[in-house]
Amino acid sequence: MKNFSYIFTLLTAFTLVFTSCKEEEKPDNGVTISGIPATAKIDAGAKLGPVTGSAEGLDGLVSLSITKDGAPLSTLPLTGTSATFPFEYTAIAADAGKNLVFEFTVTDTDGDVAKATHVLSVGAEPTTIRVTSNITANTTWVTGKTYILGSRIVVTSGAKLTIQKGVIVKGEAGTGANATALVIARGAQIDAQGTATEPIIFTSVADEIAPGQIASPNLEPTQEGLWGGLIVLGRAKCSLAGDVAELQIEGIPASDTNGLYGGTNDADNSGIIKFISIRHGGALIGASNEINGLTLGGVGSGTVIENVEVVANQDDGIEWFGGTVSVKNALIWNSGDDAVDTDQSWAGTLDNFLVICGVNTDHALEIDGPEGAYNAAHTVKNGSVKGHPASEMADFRSKARGTFENLYFFNFPAPADTYNGVANAGRGDFGLDAATVPNFTGTTGPLVFNKLEATLKAGVTLTTAFRNGTDVYAAEVALKANTVGANKAAFVGWTWAEKAGALADFK
Repeated sequence: MKNFSYIFTLLTAFTLVFTSCKEEEKPDNGVTISGIPATAKIDAGAKLGPVTGSAEGLDGLVSLSITKDGAPLSTLPLTGTSATFPFEYTAIAADAGKNLVFEFTVTDTDGDVAKATHVLSVGAEPTTIRVTSNITANTTWVTGKTYILGSRIVVTSGAKLTIQKGVIVKGEAGTGANATALVIARGAQIDAQGTATEPIIFTSVADEIAPGQIASPNLEPTQEGLWGGLIVLGRAKCSLAGDVAELQIEGIPASDTNGLYGGTNDADNSGIIKFISIRHGGALIGASNEINGLTLGGVGSGTVIENVEVVANQDDGIEWFGGTVSVKNALIWNSGDDAVDTDQSWAGTLDNFLVICGVNTDHALEIDGPEGAYNAAHTVKNGSVKGHPASEMADFRSKARGTFENLYFFNFPAPADTYNGVANAGRGDFGLDAATVPNFTGTTGPLVFNKLEATLKAGVTLTTAFRNGTDVYAAEVALKANTVGANKAAFVGWTWAEKAGALADFK
């Protein structure tokens, strides 16, 4: 009896001790995870997030792991008893049309886990993208897409905009300070390299053109002023009034300092432009102040510009304001003012160009001299120019300088003292104003002409068409019998003008 009592007492004591120890053990608190939405929808190329998730584990958090469709995506260490974590995901083209399953797993020190699942539905990648803010970091516009300029868009200093072949850029309608344009500011760069089969096209939102097309399906090549244009600015020297070092480019309101151009770096590099077509631009921002098709303000010689077409711009086709950049293979069709306009001692070369004057074209060439003490000269060569009854071959003014050679003109009206009732309009002629005549001293002066040819209207002579003695360097030839001028082969395949048959009269 005593033995049984002793054993019972011992067992009871053991039980009490065991129970007491068990009650003192640390409880298992588990883990929770929250903040992750169950579902979301985005298009391919778009980004989800960032989404902020939360995890809690009173026993101490260890890690978060994320899988995508069962495959490991990332692992993040966690500490403490509570933590937040960001999650974002950019859908790639291969995700289009899929439901992606992301699983989030949080683990604590005891090995407890909590899970959350997110299903991301990915739609097709959009082909039209509206741009509404300045470009301040390196950006790429991708082949197969159309980009809409919702305002004046500036690529700011330090940023580079790459535009891939075949991209279409469309400007929305707007005038005054709201005129749309793409501006490459000083210190920024553009890399717009189209090809002979896939040019880059800048046009209006009214144009129904789509990637892969060259000719507009709905707009005429005479419709102008529907948006702004392309403006490239640099730090090369310019001859500016008052000998200031920099100036605000025309077409940009003075309130926007991204419109400044000029400096001292003649080798400045604003990027590369090849195989682009600029159409229907020249929006008005103020009285007699429109945007050119392609504006080059103080652009340096480190910039490459080749194979450019400008169609139906309300102001000039291409205008240079100082700088040293050269342009090769340019075509200007139906410009609203001047086709080729040079100012402020531009010191580059225009080589191989076609001009097709339209009903609103004033001068095929308007050449202006320096505005300050800095004097430099440019070269314009290997050009063929088709006139219009409303147009003039060339106007050299304000002490113009430069070399002009291997140029061919045809289809211009007989020079006249009046045109449409305007006195001394001089339509059809190639002449110098009084301030420029002293610069023309033959083959050694600041203004040089060499190998000019023209097919003249009946009754027109070289001396009446080529004024101020420039006829000495000119010759009359039959249509398409010219020995100088442009090589139109450079414009075949990628220009709207060629697709429309507008090059048929050129040799």
